[in-house]
Amino acid sequence: MPENASSVPESAFGSSVALSMLGVNMMVLMATLDMSIVNVSLPTLAASLGVDFATIQWVILSYVVAIACLLLLISRLGDMMGKKRIFATGLVIFTAASLLCGLAPNAHWLIAFRALQGVGAAMSQALGIAIVTEIAPPGTRGRAIGFVGATVSMGLALGPSVGGILIDLAGWRWIFLVNVPIGLLAMRIVAKYMPALPPSQARQRFDVPGAVIAAVTLGCYCLGMTLGQKTGFDQTGALSLLGFSVIGFAGFLMVERRTAQPMIDLSLFRNLRFSLNLLMSVLVFISLSGGFIVPFFLQMAQGRATWEVGLIMMVLPVCMGVFAMLSGSLSDRFGSRGLSILGLAMVGIGYLAMTGLTQDAPWWEFVLRNCPVGIGIGLFQVPNNSAIMGAVPRERLGVASGLLNYTRVFGQSTGMPLTGAIFTASIAGMSAMPTRADMTRVPPGQLVAAFCHTNAVLFFLAMAALALGIVVWRLDRTAKPQAV
Repeated sequence: MPENASSVPESAFGSSVALSMLGVNMMVLMATLDMSIVNVSLPTLAASLGVDFATIQWVILSYVVAIACLLLLISRLGDMMGKKRIFATGLVIFTAASLLCGLAPNAHWLIAFRALQGVGAAMSQALGIAIVTEIAPPGTRGRAIGFVGATVSMGLALGPSVGGILIDLAGWRWIFLVNVPIGLLAMRIVAKYMPALPPSQARQRFDVPGAVIAAVTLGCYCLGMTLGQKTGFDQTGALSLLGFSVIGFAGFLMVERRTAQPMIDLSLFRNLRFSLNLLMSVLVFISLSGGFIVPFFLQMAQGRATWEVGLIMMVLPVCMGVFAMLSGSLSDRFGSRGLSILGLAMVGIGYLAMTGLTQDAPWWEFVLRNCPVGIGIGLFQVPNNSAIMGAVPRERLGVASGLLNYTRVFGQSTGMPLTGAIFTASIAGMSAMPTRADMTRVPPGQLVAAFCHTNAVLFFLAMAALALGIVVWRLDRTAKPQAV
Protein backbone atom coordinates (compact mmCIF):
# COMPACT_ATOMS: atom_id res chain seq x y z
CA MET A 1 0.00 0.00 0.00
CA PRO A 2 1.38 3.49 -0.78
CA GLU A 3 2.67 5.46 2.16
CA ASN A 4 -0.08 8.08 2.06
CA ALA A 5 -2.94 5.66 1.49
CA SER A 6 -5.72 5.48 4.00
CA SER A 7 -5.39 2.83 6.68
CA VAL A 8 -9.15 2.29 6.55
CA PRO A 9 -10.21 -0.75 4.50
CA GLU A 10 -11.85 0.00 1.18
CA SER A 11 -14.98 -1.80 2.32
CA ALA A 12 -15.42 0.92 4.92
CA PHE A 13 -15.80 3.64 2.28
CA GLY A 14 -19.33 4.85 1.75
CA SER A 15 -22.02 6.02 4.12
CA SER A 16 -20.10 5.05 7.27
CA VAL A 17 -17.16 7.25 6.28
CA ALA A 18 -19.48 10.13 5.41
CA LEU A 19 -21.22 9.78 8.78
CA SER A 20 -17.87 9.55 10.56
CA MET A 21 -16.79 12.81 8.97
CA LEU A 22 -20.15 14.33 9.93
CA GLY A 23 -19.47 13.37 13.55
CA VAL A 24 -16.02 14.96 13.39
CA ASN A 25 -17.42 18.17 11.91
CA MET A 26 -20.18 18.36 14.52
CA MET A 27 -17.53 18.30 17.24
CA VAL A 28 -15.36 20.83 15.39
CA LEU A 29 -18.40 23.09 14.98
CA MET A 30 -19.20 22.99 18.69
CA ALA A 31 -15.58 23.60 19.71
CA THR A 32 -15.13 26.61 17.40
CA LEU A 33 -18.63 27.91 18.13
CA ASP A 34 -17.78 27.96 21.83
CA MET A 35 -14.61 29.91 21.04
CA SER A 36 -16.71 32.80 19.68
CA ILE A 37 -20.18 32.40 21.20
CA VAL A 38 -19.01 33.42 24.68
CA ASN A 39 -17.49 36.72 23.52
CA VAL A 40 -20.85 38.37 23.01
CA SER A 41 -22.08 37.18 26.41
CA LEU A 42 -19.30 38.67 28.55
CA PRO A 43 -21.13 41.87 29.60
CA THR A 44 -24.25 39.81 30.41
CA LEU A 45 -22.23 37.24 32.36
CA ALA A 46 -20.39 39.93 34.32
CA ALA A 47 -23.69 41.55 35.34
CA SER A 48 -25.58 38.29 36.01
CA LEU A 49 -22.80 36.66 38.04
CA GLY A 50 -21.71 39.85 39.82
CA VAL A 51 -18.01 39.73 38.95
CA ASP A 52 -15.51 42.28 37.68
CA PHE A 53 -13.90 42.62 34.26
CA ALA A 54 -10.67 40.81 35.22
CA THR A 55 -12.57 37.78 36.53
CA ILE A 56 -15.02 37.45 33.64
CA GLN A 57 -12.10 37.20 31.17
CA TRP A 58 -11.37 33.77 32.64
CA VAL A 59 -14.60 32.39 31.17
CA ILE A 60 -12.76 32.58 27.84
CA LEU A 61 -9.20 32.32 29.14
CA SER A 62 -9.71 29.02 31.00
CA TYR A 63 -11.01 27.50 27.75
CA VAL A 64 -8.17 28.66 25.50
CA VAL A 65 -5.43 28.05 28.10
CA ALA A 66 -6.59 24.42 28.46
CA ILE A 67 -6.43 24.02 24.68
CA ALA A 68 -3.00 25.70 24.50
CA CYS A 69 -1.57 23.41 27.18
CA LEU A 70 -2.88 20.18 25.64
CA LEU A 71 -2.98 20.67 21.87
CA LEU A 72 0.50 19.39 21.01
CA LEU A 73 0.45 16.57 23.58
CA ILE A 74 -2.90 15.21 22.43
CA SER A 75 -1.66 15.06 18.85
CA ARG A 76 1.00 12.62 20.05
CA LEU A 77 -1.45 10.78 22.33
CA GLY A 78 -3.66 10.04 19.33
CA ASP A 79 -0.75 8.30 17.59
CA MET A 80 0.04 6.32 20.76
CA MET A 81 -3.45 5.21 21.85
CA GLY A 82 -5.61 5.52 18.73
CA LYS A 83 -7.33 8.59 17.33
CA LYS A 84 -10.92 7.36 17.67
CA ARG A 85 -10.53 6.55 21.36
CA ILE A 86 -9.09 9.98 22.19
CA PHE A 87 -11.53 11.87 19.96
CA ALA A 88 -14.55 10.05 21.42
CA THR A 89 -13.31 10.69 24.96
CA GLY A 90 -12.94 14.37 24.15
CA LEU A 91 -16.45 14.46 22.76
CA VAL A 92 -17.84 12.99 25.99
CA ILE A 93 -15.83 15.44 28.12
CA PHE A 94 -16.89 18.43 26.02
CA THR A 95 -20.59 17.49 26.10
CA ALA A 96 -20.61 16.81 29.85
CA ALA A 97 -18.71 20.05 30.53
CA SER A 98 -21.21 22.00 28.39
CA LEU A 99 -24.02 20.70 30.60
CA LEU A 100 -22.07 21.64 33.73
CA CYS A 101 -21.37 25.15 32.35
CA GLY A 102 -25.10 25.63 31.76
CA LEU A 103 -25.83 24.61 35.37
CA ALA A 104 -22.92 26.50 36.98
CA PRO A 105 -24.06 28.22 40.24
CA ASN A 106 -21.46 31.01 40.09
CA ALA A 107 -18.62 32.47 38.06
CA HIS A 108 -15.87 30.40 39.66
CA TRP A 109 -17.61 27.10 38.89
CA LEU A 110 -18.31 28.34 35.37
CA ILE A 111 -14.60 29.09 34.87
CA ALA A 112 -13.66 25.61 36.14
CA PHE A 113 -16.20 23.89 33.87
CA ARG A 114 -15.01 25.96 30.91
CA ALA A 115 -11.47 24.66 31.51
CA LEU A 116 -12.87 21.11 31.43
CA GLN A 117 -14.68 22.00 28.22
CA GLY A 118 -11.36 23.18 26.81
CA VAL A 119 -9.83 19.76 27.52
CA GLY A 120 -12.50 18.14 25.33
CA ALA A 121 -12.12 20.81 22.66
CA ALA A 122 -8.35 20.25 22.54
CA MET A 123 -8.94 16.59 21.73
CA SER A 124 -11.07 17.52 18.72
CA GLN A 125 -8.85 20.31 17.43
CA ALA A 126 -5.72 18.17 17.71
CA LEU A 127 -7.17 15.08 15.99
CA GLY A 128 -10.10 16.18 13.82
CA ILE A 129 -8.16 16.85 10.61
CA ALA A 130 -5.92 13.82 11.19
CA ILE A 131 -8.98 11.55 11.44
CA VAL A 132 -10.55 13.02 8.31
CA THR A 133 -7.26 12.59 6.44
CA GLU A 134 -7.06 8.94 7.49
CA ILE A 135 -10.62 7.85 6.74
CA ALA A 136 -11.35 9.87 3.59
CA PRO A 137 -11.35 7.78 0.37
CA PRO A 138 -8.44 8.42 -2.02
CA GLY A 139 -9.08 11.42 -4.22
CA THR A 140 -11.42 13.13 -1.74
CA ARG A 141 -9.07 14.10 1.09
CA GLY A 142 -8.56 17.68 -0.05
CA ARG A 143 -12.31 18.24 -0.24
CA ALA A 144 -12.84 16.59 3.16
CA ILE A 145 -10.17 18.73 4.84
CA GLY A 146 -11.61 21.82 3.14
CA PHE A 147 -15.00 20.95 4.64
CA VAL A 148 -13.43 20.91 8.12
CA GLY A 149 -11.96 24.36 7.40
CA ALA A 150 -15.37 25.60 6.27
CA THR A 151 -16.88 24.22 9.49
CA VAL A 152 -14.34 26.15 11.56
CA SER A 153 -15.19 29.37 9.68
CA MET A 154 -18.91 28.71 10.10
CA GLY A 155 -18.50 28.18 13.84
CA LEU A 156 -16.54 31.40 14.27
CA ALA A 157 -19.04 33.34 12.13
CA LEU A 158 -22.21 31.95 13.75
CA GLY A 159 -20.99 32.20 17.34
CA PRO A 160 -21.70 35.91 18.01
CA SER A 161 -25.13 35.94 16.36
CA VAL A 162 -26.28 32.63 17.87
CA GLY A 163 -25.00 33.73 21.27
CA GLY A 164 -26.77 37.08 21.09
CA ILE A 165 -30.09 35.53 20.07
CA LEU A 166 -29.92 32.76 22.70
CA ILE A 167 -29.12 35.23 25.47
CA ASP A 168 -32.04 37.50 24.54
CA LEU A 169 -34.51 34.63 24.12
CA ALA A 170 -33.52 32.14 26.81
CA GLY A 171 -30.67 33.49 28.96
CA TRP A 172 -26.92 32.98 29.05
CA ARG A 173 -27.06 29.34 30.23
CA TRP A 174 -28.37 28.23 26.87
CA ILE A 175 -25.21 29.24 25.03
CA PHE A 176 -23.73 26.16 26.74
CA LEU A 177 -26.77 23.89 27.01
CA VAL A 178 -27.33 24.04 23.24
CA ASN A 179 -24.23 21.85 22.85
CA VAL A 180 -25.74 18.93 24.78
CA PRO A 181 -28.15 17.51 22.16
CA ILE A 182 -25.61 18.11 19.38
CA GLY A 183 -22.91 16.40 21.42
CA LEU A 184 -25.09 13.38 22.21
CA LEU A 185 -25.91 12.93 18.52
CA ALA A 186 -22.22 13.27 17.57
CA MET A 187 -21.28 10.69 20.24
CA ARG A 188 -23.76 8.22 18.78
CA ILE A 189 -22.47 8.77 15.23
CA VAL A 190 -18.80 8.45 16.20
CA ALA A 191 -19.37 5.31 18.30
CA LYS A 192 -21.38 3.53 15.61
CA TYR A 193 -19.78 4.59 12.33
CA MET A 194 -16.17 5.70 12.87
CA PRO A 195 -13.55 2.98 12.12
CA ALA A 196 -11.27 1.82 14.95
CA LEU A 197 -8.16 3.74 13.74
CA PRO A 198 -5.51 1.75 15.69
CA PRO A 199 -2.37 3.43 17.08
CA SER A 200 0.31 4.24 14.51
CA GLN A 201 3.27 5.07 16.78
CA ALA A 202 2.71 3.28 20.09
CA ARG A 203 6.34 3.69 21.22
CA GLN A 204 6.31 7.48 21.38
CA ARG A 205 6.84 9.17 24.72
CA PHE A 206 5.28 12.18 26.36
CA ASP A 207 7.33 15.23 27.22
CA VAL A 208 5.73 15.41 30.68
CA PRO A 209 8.21 17.93 32.20
CA GLY A 210 7.85 20.23 29.20
CA ALA A 211 4.06 20.03 29.30
CA VAL A 212 3.90 20.79 33.03
CA ILE A 213 6.32 23.72 32.79
CA ALA A 214 4.44 25.12 29.77
CA ALA A 215 1.09 24.90 31.58
CA VAL A 216 2.42 26.51 34.77
CA THR A 217 4.20 29.24 32.80
CA LEU A 218 1.14 30.13 30.74
CA GLY A 219 -1.09 29.98 33.83
CA CYS A 220 1.22 32.31 35.80
CA TYR A 221 1.27 34.79 32.92
CA CYS A 222 -2.52 34.86 32.55
CA LEU A 223 -3.10 35.04 36.32
CA GLY A 224 -0.50 37.78 36.68
CA MET A 225 -2.03 39.88 33.90
CA THR A 226 -5.59 39.56 35.22
CA LEU A 227 -4.53 40.05 38.87
CA GLY A 228 -2.71 43.19 37.80
CA GLN A 229 -5.99 44.51 36.42
CA LYS A 230 -7.52 44.13 39.88
CA THR A 231 -4.71 45.26 42.19
CA GLY A 232 -2.32 47.12 39.92
CA PHE A 233 0.86 45.88 38.28
CA ASP A 234 3.05 47.38 41.00
CA GLN A 235 1.74 44.95 43.60
CA THR A 236 3.68 41.89 44.81
CA GLY A 237 1.16 39.27 43.66
CA ALA A 238 1.00 40.35 40.02
CA LEU A 239 4.75 41.00 39.79
CA SER A 240 5.57 37.60 41.34
CA LEU A 241 3.32 35.71 38.93
CA LEU A 242 4.74 37.53 35.91
CA GLY A 243 8.26 36.91 37.20
CA PHE A 244 7.51 33.19 37.57
CA SER A 245 6.23 33.15 33.98
CA VAL A 246 9.55 34.57 32.73
CA ILE A 247 11.53 32.01 34.75
CA GLY A 248 9.20 29.25 33.56
CA PHE A 249 9.69 30.22 29.93
CA ALA A 250 13.48 30.04 30.32
CA GLY A 251 13.14 26.68 32.09
CA PHE A 252 10.87 25.38 29.32
CA LEU A 253 13.46 26.22 26.66
CA MET A 254 16.17 24.43 28.65
CA VAL A 255 14.05 21.29 29.10
CA GLU A 256 12.98 21.18 25.45
CA ARG A 257 16.61 21.39 24.26
CA ARG A 258 17.54 18.31 26.31
CA THR A 259 14.48 16.12 25.70
CA ALA A 260 14.64 13.30 23.12
CA GLN A 261 10.98 13.74 22.06
CA PRO A 262 10.17 17.36 23.03
CA MET A 263 6.78 19.00 23.08
CA ILE A 264 8.16 21.64 20.67
CA ASP A 265 11.07 20.89 18.35
CA LEU A 266 13.26 23.94 18.88
CA SER A 267 15.59 23.00 16.02
CA LEU A 268 12.96 24.27 13.59
CA PHE A 269 13.58 27.79 14.82
CA ARG A 270 17.09 27.77 13.36
CA ASN A 271 15.34 28.67 10.12
CA LEU A 272 14.97 32.45 10.43
CA ARG A 273 12.17 32.79 7.89
CA PHE A 274 10.18 30.00 9.55
CA SER A 275 10.59 31.69 12.95
CA LEU A 276 9.61 35.15 11.69
CA ASN A 277 6.56 33.80 9.87
CA LEU A 278 5.41 32.10 13.08
CA LEU A 279 6.04 35.28 15.07
CA MET A 280 3.92 37.28 12.61
CA SER A 281 1.13 34.76 13.09
CA VAL A 282 1.37 35.06 16.89
CA LEU A 283 1.20 38.87 16.71
CA VAL A 284 -1.85 38.74 14.45
CA PHE A 285 -3.69 36.37 16.78
CA ILE A 286 -2.73 38.47 19.82
CA SER A 287 -4.32 41.47 18.12
CA LEU A 288 -7.35 39.42 17.05
CA SER A 289 -7.93 38.30 20.65
CA GLY A 290 -8.71 41.92 21.48
CA GLY A 291 -12.14 41.39 19.91
CA PHE A 292 -13.47 40.27 23.31
CA ILE A 293 -13.75 43.94 24.39
CA VAL A 294 -16.05 44.75 21.43
CA PRO A 295 -19.29 43.81 23.30
CA PHE A 296 -18.35 46.22 26.10
CA PHE A 297 -18.20 49.02 23.53
CA LEU A 298 -21.33 48.06 21.59
CA GLN A 299 -23.48 46.98 24.52
CA MET A 300 -22.35 49.02 27.53
CA ALA A 301 -21.14 52.20 25.81
CA GLN A 302 -23.62 52.34 22.91
CA GLY A 303 -26.53 50.56 24.63
CA ARG A 304 -27.23 48.04 21.86
CA ALA A 305 -29.26 44.87 22.42
CA THR A 306 -27.32 41.61 22.74
CA TRP A 307 -28.78 40.17 19.53
CA GLU A 308 -27.74 43.30 17.63
CA VAL A 309 -24.22 43.09 19.06
CA GLY A 310 -24.03 39.47 17.90
CA LEU A 311 -25.04 40.33 14.34
CA ILE A 312 -22.53 43.20 14.14
CA MET A 313 -19.74 40.96 15.46
CA MET A 314 -20.44 38.41 12.70
CA VAL A 315 -18.91 40.74 10.13
CA LEU A 316 -15.27 40.17 11.07
CA PRO A 317 -15.25 36.32 10.91
CA VAL A 318 -17.33 36.39 7.71
CA CYS A 319 -14.78 38.72 6.09
CA MET A 320 -11.99 36.47 7.34
CA GLY A 321 -13.61 33.36 5.84
CA VAL A 322 -14.45 34.92 2.46
CA PHE A 323 -11.03 36.47 1.91
CA ALA A 324 -9.21 33.39 3.24
CA MET A 325 -10.80 31.41 0.41
CA LEU A 326 -9.83 34.08 -2.13
CA SER A 327 -6.28 34.42 -0.81
CA GLY A 328 -5.53 30.74 -1.40
CA SER A 329 -5.99 31.01 -5.17
CA LEU A 330 -4.45 34.50 -5.29
CA SER A 331 -1.28 33.32 -3.53
CA ASP A 332 -0.91 30.48 -6.04
CA ARG A 333 -1.05 33.05 -8.82
CA PHE A 334 0.87 35.99 -7.39
CA GLY A 335 2.94 34.48 -4.59
CA SER A 336 2.40 34.39 -0.84
CA ARG A 337 4.68 37.13 0.48
CA GLY A 338 3.16 40.18 -1.21
CA LEU A 339 -0.35 39.04 -0.32
CA SER A 340 0.50 38.49 3.34
CA ILE A 341 2.10 41.95 3.53
CA LEU A 342 -1.02 43.47 1.96
CA GLY A 343 -3.11 41.63 4.55
CA LEU A 344 -1.05 42.96 7.46
CA ALA A 345 -1.34 46.49 6.07
CA MET A 346 -5.14 46.06 5.92
CA VAL A 347 -5.21 44.84 9.52
CA GLY A 348 -3.31 47.94 10.59
CA ILE A 349 -5.66 50.21 8.62
CA GLY A 350 -8.65 48.57 10.31
CA TYR A 351 -7.33 49.02 13.84
CA LEU A 352 -6.34 52.60 13.09
CA ALA A 353 -9.85 53.27 11.76
CA MET A 354 -11.34 51.77 14.94
CA THR A 355 -9.59 54.42 17.03
CA GLY A 356 -11.93 57.02 15.52
CA LEU A 357 -15.20 55.46 16.75
CA THR A 358 -17.53 57.58 18.88
CA GLN A 359 -20.31 56.74 21.31
CA ASP A 360 -23.06 57.60 18.82
CA ALA A 361 -21.43 55.92 15.80
CA PRO A 362 -24.08 54.01 13.76
CA TRP A 363 -23.73 50.26 13.26
CA TRP A 364 -22.70 50.64 9.63
CA GLU A 365 -19.79 52.90 10.60
CA PHE A 366 -18.51 50.28 13.05
CA VAL A 367 -18.80 47.63 10.33
CA LEU A 368 -16.94 49.74 7.78
CA ARG A 369 -14.13 50.47 10.21
CA ASN A 370 -13.93 46.85 11.39
CA CYS A 371 -14.09 45.16 7.96
CA PRO A 372 -10.44 45.84 7.01
CA VAL A 373 -9.31 43.81 10.04
CA GLY A 374 -11.24 40.74 8.89
CA ILE A 375 -10.23 41.24 5.25
CA GLY A 376 -6.59 41.67 6.22
CA ILE A 377 -6.44 38.58 8.43
CA GLY A 378 -8.15 36.57 5.68
CA LEU A 379 -5.57 37.78 3.13
CA PHE A 380 -2.66 37.18 5.51
CA GLN A 381 -3.37 33.82 7.12
CA VAL A 382 -3.46 31.37 4.19
CA PRO A 383 -0.36 32.74 2.36
CA ASN A 384 1.56 32.96 5.64
CA ASN A 385 0.59 29.39 6.56
CA SER A 386 1.75 28.29 3.14
CA ALA A 387 5.06 30.10 3.62
CA ILE A 388 5.54 28.46 7.03
CA MET A 389 4.87 24.96 5.70
CA GLY A 390 7.05 25.62 2.65
CA ALA A 391 10.00 26.65 4.84
CA VAL A 392 10.50 23.20 6.42
CA PRO A 393 11.59 19.86 4.94
CA ARG A 394 8.88 17.37 4.00
CA GLU A 395 9.74 15.04 6.88
CA ARG A 396 9.08 17.84 9.41
CA LEU A 397 5.67 18.90 8.06
CA GLY A 398 3.75 17.21 10.88
CA VAL A 399 5.73 19.02 13.58
CA ALA A 400 5.43 22.34 11.71
CA SER A 401 1.66 21.83 11.38
CA GLY A 402 1.35 21.35 15.13
CA LEU A 403 3.31 24.54 15.78
CA LEU A 404 1.13 26.39 13.29
CA ASN A 405 -2.02 25.37 15.17
CA TYR A 406 -0.32 26.28 18.44
CA THR A 407 0.38 29.85 17.34
CA ARG A 408 -3.37 30.50 17.20
CA VAL A 409 -4.23 29.32 20.70
CA PHE A 410 -0.99 30.75 22.14
CA GLY A 411 -1.78 34.14 20.61
CA GLN A 412 -5.31 34.04 22.01
CA SER A 413 -4.31 32.90 25.49
CA THR A 414 -1.56 35.52 25.82
CA GLY A 415 -3.35 38.30 23.94
CA MET A 416 -6.59 38.32 25.93
CA PRO A 417 -5.06 39.22 29.32
CA LEU A 418 -2.73 41.71 27.59
CA THR A 419 -5.64 43.44 25.84
CA GLY A 420 -7.71 43.34 29.03
CA ALA A 421 -4.87 44.95 30.98
CA ILE A 422 -4.56 47.76 28.41
CA PHE A 423 -8.34 48.32 28.41
CA THR A 424 -8.53 48.38 32.22
CA ALA A 425 -5.47 50.63 32.57
CA SER A 426 -7.01 53.09 30.09
CA ILE A 427 -10.20 53.28 32.15
CA ALA A 428 -8.33 53.63 35.45
CA GLY A 429 -6.11 56.35 34.00
CA MET A 430 -9.12 58.50 33.04
CA SER A 431 -10.87 58.47 36.40
CA ALA A 432 -10.44 58.05 40.12
CA MET A 433 -11.97 54.57 39.78
CA PRO A 434 -9.92 51.83 41.47
CA THR A 435 -8.08 49.37 39.27
CA ARG A 436 -10.72 46.75 40.07
CA ALA A 437 -13.06 48.03 37.36
CA ASP A 438 -16.77 47.29 37.52
CA MET A 439 -17.75 47.86 33.90
CA THR A 440 -21.37 48.56 34.81
CA ARG A 441 -20.23 51.71 36.66
CA VAL A 442 -17.85 53.08 34.01
CA PRO A 443 -19.30 56.11 32.16
CA PRO A 444 -19.93 55.35 28.47
CA GLY A 445 -17.54 58.08 27.35
CA GLN A 446 -14.67 56.49 29.24
CA LEU A 447 -15.49 53.06 27.80
CA VAL A 448 -15.34 54.54 24.31
CA ALA A 449 -12.02 56.27 24.99
CA ALA A 450 -10.51 53.09 26.48
CA PHE A 451 -11.75 51.08 23.50
CA CYS A 452 -10.07 53.50 21.10
CA HIS A 453 -6.82 53.51 23.11
CA THR A 454 -6.74 49.71 23.07
CA ASN A 455 -7.24 49.64 19.31
CA ALA A 456 -4.33 52.06 18.97
CA VAL A 457 -2.10 49.50 20.72
CA LEU A 458 -3.45 46.75 18.44
CA PHE A 459 -2.54 48.98 15.48
CA PHE A 460 1.08 49.05 16.64
CA LEU A 461 1.07 45.25 17.01
CA ALA A 462 -0.13 44.98 13.41
CA MET A 463 2.61 47.39 12.32
CA ALA A 464 5.21 45.26 14.12
CA ALA A 465 3.94 42.22 12.21
CA LEU A 466 4.07 44.23 8.98
CA ALA A 467 7.69 45.22 9.67
CA LEU A 468 8.56 41.54 10.17
CA GLY A 469 6.77 40.73 6.92
CA ILE A 470 8.92 43.22 5.04
CA VAL A 471 12.06 41.73 6.62
CA VAL A 472 11.05 38.23 5.52
CA TRP A 473 10.21 39.53 2.02
CA ARG A 474 13.76 40.87 1.77
CA LEU A 475 15.14 37.57 3.03
CA ASP A 476 13.11 35.76 0.40
CA ARG A 477 14.68 37.91 -2.28
CA THR A 478 18.28 37.79 -1.10
CA ALA A 479 18.81 34.54 0.81
CA LYS A 480 18.94 30.96 -0.34
CA PRO A 481 16.52 28.45 1.25
CA GLN A 482 17.73 27.48 4.69
CA ALA A 483 17.95 23.92 5.88
CA VAL A 484 16.49 23.09 9.26
